[in-house]
Amino acid sequence: MAYMNQERKAKLTPAIKAAMQKYGIKGTISTDRYSLTVTIKSGSIDFIKNYNETVRQRPGQLHFADKYMQVNDRWYHDHFSGRAKTFLSELFTAMNAGNHDNSDIMSDYFDVGWYVHVNVGRWNKPYILKA
Repeated sequence: MAYMNQERKAKLTPAIKAAMQKYGIKGTISTDRYSLTVTIKSGSIDFIKNYNETVRQRPGQLHFADKYMQVNDRWYHDHFSGRAKTFLSELFTAMNAGNHDNSDIMSDYFDVGWYVHVNVGRWNKPYILKA
């Protein structure tokens, strides 16, 4: 059963902050009982433009981001490219250190250590691109 607490978050925080600092990203790290969430507030990577340009090239893609977005941890490698993809790869690696996923979707069995979420901005506070 998925479980996250402040102690686990404290162990993961240094690696997460190091990845954000390496790419000039500012954000927050939060947790609830089941998940670890990173909300990216500002930075030098234009995630939204990169996402829109990358998914525009995929046939049948109808969703485009405007001022904020949630990053799908299973499909970010298809939805982003270049520096944005590299950063997200490092971020998800840091967020999942020590995590496990023994889920079996076919039998409706989900077994993860904890869930991870990445938000780029929020609905009421958009992502700020810094030059």
